[in-house]
Amino acid sequence: MNNPLLQYSTLPLFSQIKPEHVVPAVDTLLENARATVQACLQNNQIYTWENLIAPIEEAEDRLNKAWSPVSHLNAVCNNEALREVYNACLPKLNDYATEMGQHQALFAAYQAIANSDNFAHLEKAQQKSIQNALRDFKLSGIDLPPAQQQRYKEISQELSRLSSQYGENVLDATNAWSKQITDITELKGLPESALQQAKQAAQLADKDGWLISLQFPSYIAVLTYADNRDLRAEHYQAFATRASELGSNPAWDNTPVMEQILALRHEEAQLLGFENYAQLSLATKMANKPADVITFLEDLAQKSLPQARQDLADLRAFAQQYDGLNDLQAWDASYYSEKMRQHRYDLSQEEVKSYFPITRVLPGLFAVVNKLYGLEISEITAFDSYHSEVRFFEIQDAHGIVRGQFYLDLYARAQKRGGAWMDDCVGRKKIVQPTGDAALSKTEIQIPVAYLVCNFTPPAGETPALLTHDEVETLFHEFGHGLQHLLTQVDYLGVSGINGVEWDAVELPSQIMENWCWEKQALALLSGHYQTDEPLPDDLFNKMQAAKNFQAGMIMVRQLEFSLFDFTLHQAFDPAQGGRVYEILAQIRQQVAVMLPPEFNRFAHSFSHIFAGGYAAGYYSYKWAEVLSSDAYSLFEENGIFDRTTGEAFLTHILEQGGSSEAMELFKNFRGREPEITALLRHNGIVA
Repeated sequence: MNNPLLQYSTLPLFSQIKPEHVVPAVDTLLENARATVQACLQNNQIYTWENLIAPIEEAEDRLNKAWSPVSHLNAVCNNEALREVYNACLPKLNDYATEMGQHQALFAAYQAIANSDNFAHLEKAQQKSIQNALRDFKLSGIDLPPAQQQRYKEISQELSRLSSQYGENVLDATNAWSKQITDITELKGLPESALQQAKQAAQLADKDGWLISLQFPSYIAVLTYADNRDLRAEHYQAFATRASELGSNPAWDNTPVMEQILALRHEEAQLLGFENYAQLSLATKMANKPADVITFLEDLAQKSLPQARQDLADLRAFAQQYDGLNDLQAWDASYYSEKMRQHRYDLSQEEVKSYFPITRVLPGLFAVVNKLYGLEISEITAFDSYHSEVRFFEIQDAHGIVRGQFYLDLYARAQKRGGAWMDDCVGRKKIVQPTGDAALSKTEIQIPVAYLVCNFTPPAGETPALLTHDEVETLFHEFGHGLQHLLTQVDYLGVSGINGVEWDAVELPSQIMENWCWEKQALALLSGHYQTDEPLPDDLFNKMQAAKNFQAGMIMVRQLEFSLFDFTLHQAFDPAQGGRVYEILAQIRQQVAVMLPPEFNRFAHSFSHIFAGGYAAGYYSYKWAEVLSSDAYSLFEENGIFDRTTGEAFLTHILEQGGSSEAMELFKNFRGREPEITALLRHNGIVA
């Protein structure tokens, strides 16, 4: 009972959680979940939601609420002791998931409920949850003979282990590289904010001078602003070879990890009767078949390539004119792009940053959400935290009802995974409190809680964190994911919040939020000079608008390169030939890329989205969902960006529904028709 992971608490007891608590808690909760399943199956002859699904959901929720903070800590406060117990628990959790997915009696009980007369009387969300579960039984190998079921289990366990190892290799390789600079002239060109940050990093490491690293804020500052081309090249190479055979430590080389992951995914797909992993991936997505995805991506590439080629030609011409540079390289692109942006639009990213201190952006984001949905967001200062930088907030609706809570972890630091993400801490569900009299039993709602994580440049001295406009978009993006998780009105865990949402629709709520970052009315709420609080000047806003689609063609084909590479890698895998990772990447680049990186570039070795995240054969989802989000936002453009009726419709038809209905059905309920690609091209300044 002294184990904080086993104590009843509405929020994780972060300050009390120690590595030694993890394995005993997971073992206890897994034992309880198995016993619950067994009791539900044995104690009933006729199965219902109340006597089977609800108690199992409750037991698994207790397990998830214990594992969630452990998994989160492993991502944001990684250390050897925590990593060891985290990895020790992965096979245990995987065993349980596979065991339940292949549990014949449980499968039969679910089928019995689906086939019963009572099924028609269940809520739509309950029906969808059961239908998804029956599909997932099939995808867990329920129909396979015992030997193949065992092989499925082995594959599932090994994939879990390898994905974790991949992510750890990227994290370790990222943390391992830094460069001390003692002569400030080497950093000529870097803005004062970046120099301050490098100075602060050196002081924290007990070093003189300045310290640059592979943490993204440090890396992008050097690549964008450093006049020293040799320094840019060195920094680029260190970043582009992370966790590869060309990196500093062979132990972190992800080459064999990627090969094994691809081979095992292919074997898993074939075990389940699919031709390849790409086909298996689509079993839970909006897209119907691989050809639909490839056609969609190639069509978008065909529309974007002419502009992308022109973007690159313009950049090369500018570099030649500006500096006499005739051999533009990958480590030059960001540098000359920024110089070209300043020259063409008289727009400096550093000047823009000064108008986006986090002290204005965050309240501004909350004000935007209030105008759209009538929500009030307030900070709670007394909470159990895992790091001094973390903040905690509560969302209430217009009736004063608490809809959700979230942790906000904004800044980059060592031992924290790179990137930005939203994750589920607690899911919304109905809780029935027995009172002894069934008719008087009390129903409560478990409030959803989310983690919102970014890797922005932290404050330096008295200066607040200043966000680039891209980072403002990132914050809005992740908050959009958070809104879908936190505002759900679905009371059943399997389809509440982000659960059960088709993966290629899950970016709709996040991507639509980015649009408000470009609207003058919204920017008035979330910008103000960090020293004077002066509002964003009209001329600067006009420059930002003029530069909005600067190099949009190049940006588009870069994302299409990632998407086609990921999908082809999983569709074309041949066990006799192996992964052919860089062979396939080279083919895709010849097809859609306009600027080819150097031979030593090992992008795939740190492509965590597909090797350590949930985007395997699904990275295309970003572009697929951007069609949905652009088209959905066009309704706000038609009716007014803060039109409350449109906001309420988006809240009602999309954000509150979770995965309780098919994504296409929900989109049509909101938009009145199926999605069209026109708005996506228009928002990106691409002429079809």
